[in-house]
Amino acid sequence: MTGARGTTGEPSLYEAVGGLPALRRLSDAFYAEVLADPLLAPVFADFTATHREHVAVWLAEVFGGPAAFTEEHGGHQGLLRSHVGRSITPGQRDRWVELMSRAVERELPPDPRLRHQVTEYFRWGAGIAQSVSGQPADADLGDPGPTPRWGWDGLQK
Repeated sequence: MTGARGTTGEPSLYEAVGGLPALRRLSDAFYAEVLADPLLAPVFADFTATHREHVAVWLAEVFGGPAAFTEEHGGHQGLLRSHVGRSITPGQRDRWVELMSRAVERELPPDPRLRHQVTEYFRWGAGIAQSVSGQPADADLGDPGPTPRWGWDGLQK
């Protein structure tokens, strides 16, 4: 596996989770539950099979893997735009985090520190997604900057 290593020589979160294959399994397991969940299924009414792959590719980049999401899918701006106008409620956000946390427990290596950091990313990101989702479809989101990177100590500066 490839991915950036921290200054301490630790593997990136991307490497520690098991790379893109593990993130694909995580995305598949998570969305199987989401699509069956009465609270979340309506949010994903226009869901496509490629969405799962895009999520895995996004997570790979965020956790220190290849920058394929930025190169192929519009980077941070593209991800934010995909949430605009969805009007995610606090209950939907919390349920999303709950289901993702369960998928993390089932699909990722049994390393408490790793699982904690990955879950913290999802908590952080779900809050941003909810905030952006309240914007109208034609909202100017400005320049959100590059795709964020999340490591062993949280958001990388």
